[in-house]
Amino acid sequence: MELKRVVVTGMGALTPIGNNLEAYWQALVNGVSGAAPITHFDAEKFKTKFACELKNFDVTDFIDRKEARRLDKFSQYAMIAADEAIIDAQLDLDKTDKSRVGVIWGAGIGGLETFQEEVLNFAAGDGTPRFNPFFIPKMIADIAPGNISIKYGFMGPNFTTVSACASASNAMLDALNYIRLGYADIIVSGGSEAAVTIAGMGGFNSMHALSTRNDEPQTASRPFDATRDGFVLGEGAGALILEEYEHAKARGAKIYAEFIGGGLTADAYHLTAPHPEGLGVKSVMKKCLENSGLKASEVDAINTHGTSTPLGDVAELKAISEVFGEHATDININSTKSMTGHLLGAAGAIEAIASILAMKHGIVPPTINHTTIDERIDPRLNLTLNKAQKRTVKVALSNTFGFGGHNVCLAFRKLD
Repeated sequence: MELKRVVVTGMGALTPIGNNLEAYWQALVNGVSGAAPITHFDAEKFKTKFACELKNFDVTDFIDRKEARRLDKFSQYAMIAADEAIIDAQLDLDKTDKSRVGVIWGAGIGGLETFQEEVLNFAAGDGTPRFNPFFIPKMIADIAPGNISIKYGFMGPNFTTVSACASASNAMLDALNYIRLGYADIIVSGGSEAAVTIAGMGGFNSMHALSTRNDEPQTASRPFDATRDGFVLGEGAGALILEEYEHAKARGAKIYAEFIGGGLTADAYHLTAPHPEGLGVKSVMKKCLENSGLKASEVDAINTHGTSTPLGDVAELKAISEVFGEHATDININSTKSMTGHLLGAAGAIEAIASILAMKHGIVPPTINHTTIDERIDPRLNLTLNKAQKRTVKVALSNTFGFGGHNVCLAFRKLD
């Protein structure tokens, strides 16, 4: 069976540095930090008092107030990003066979704020179980693609992938394969997360996973820097319209890039820590190259997982050096998490978008906030430090890893 080709024909982004695709890209190339003191709740007693929240965002600018109340934030974000991507793709829904359009979405946690509020309300009461009837439908992780499909009438494959911070990338790779195998013509894919909550911040703080640089939050996310002390929690969503190539050509769609393959592996090592030798990461990049039909020498850019954790950054860069050999020094390596923070289950989506836009514009966004060299990192690597770099990017990889040892690597190619 000959596999079908898959292309990206639309994108949408709702991020801590931009509430739409264009604003997101402009902030990326200009090295804008999304980190600031938390406004969603009083974080005074928390170890970490800052995060990468959405800015100047009012959900009622996008969604009717009554409908918004029935959606957890992670679903609101999903709906908004998906709407932008569908509009960007210029889909004529009246002429589209909706039975051939699916939604495959990623969320690492789902409706955390809804769960938190319902439990706290119950604990503060007299023990009578007075729960909101929308509690479960708002909370469950699969409700985001469900809501998107209901709005547009998309009746193709519809589900959520959950693999912690690799969730959106898992969703996109599943979508790629469903289209490759002929099960759908179009799939709306990506991820969303809204974990900047009391429970989210408290839980990650208890793991010592977050930066506690409260005196300078804007520079706290500093991947590859010797002084990094943990990641910065972010929120938002990214959506991509993945479409079978001939279907896209037939309707005259603009094509951002071809989605040529990906890899999946597990570290099988530790709940939260990466394998110190980066074994799972090496394996997933090799599998991605093989699945995509690529030679290592063809890769121009890699948007790393690069969370700004002491162990993870070193292991990932070591893996890149080993997989790509001497060519590793010719690759533009970056971490856009230095600007957006870590969007958990949505990270893979917004980072894939960043990689695709780097190909489109010939500019690789920077890894900001770097001041101090880490002697454990190969100094020959081009980490695209502090300033965007012009570069013809024909092939880009995007790495995403999750607690539990989940590893995903995606590959995109620019079409001539």
